[in-house]
Amino acid sequence: MSLNSKRPGTLSIVGTPLGNAEDLTPRARRCLEEADAVLAEDTRRAGLACARWGVTARRFVSLHDHNEERRKNAVLDALRDGRNLALISDAGMPVLADPGFLLVRACRDAGLPVTVLPGACAPVTALAGCGIPPQPFVFFGFLPRRRADQEAALAPYARIPATLVFFERRDRLTDTLENALRLLGPREGCVARELTKTHEEYIRFHLDESGAYRALLTDVLGEVTVILGPPETLEKSPREEVERLITEELPRGGTPRELARRVQARAHGWTGGEIYSMLPKLRPGD
Repeated sequence: MSLNSKRPGTLSIVGTPLGNAEDLTPRARRCLEEADAVLAEDTRRAGLACARWGVTARRFVSLHDHNEERRKNAVLDALRDGRNLALISDAGMPVLADPGFLLVRACRDAGLPVTVLPGACAPVTALAGCGIPPQPFVFFGFLPRRRADQEAALAPYARIPATLVFFERRDRLTDTLENALRLLGPREGCVARELTKTHEEYIRFHLDESGAYRALLTDVLGEVTVILGPPETLEKSPREEVERLITEELPRGGTPRELARRVQARAHGWTGGEIYSMLPKLRPGD
């Protein structure tokens, strides 16, 4: 008999409550209690959460952003040895914006069983309850902190009719929304906080030059889910608007093509070539 004939174990991706313990499904409860080990971002936090849910797990093993790469081979060996493992995040659905992608990919590449137990998911919950068009939508996880990196992430969606969803911290929320306004233009917006908890709140606003949304978001705490609706208009921007945008972007420097690309991300209906042809007459010194 082959030494590798043992049936492998299964990696179960388990969605857990965002805040309300009653959102843990019976199937998820059974999986967590029967698993040989529960992989968690923070084993102490996972233990406290399981206690709140009335779940008795056999063992917790840490799996987070900083150790997933080096730990995945040991996890694969455990699965090959026939052990069943459950993967959870601090809250909600693992993998989407939390550790687990590298592990799931490695399992798929190795032909090891992976199953998903559906459960709470913050971006989908926020999208369903915000009253902004839900489809199509794009989920970014946490946006990059640097403005230039946010531009690279958001700018391609300036003229795409899709709703954008991402996570953000309170101390960066206003700056991120101001950058989003610059890159994407006016849009419907919503900040969802304390999802599924007693003080759940959906704060609707209009992201525009008036800046009125800032006052609405003054007392927001912690991490939130942000939803920005699709572009409000896809009509071609007036030439005067494009000239203004070029003037704003000139101090940031860069090659003419880079400048044209930045302006194109903010102007509706203009090609990069059209904007490029306008640059010489607006460059300083011309």
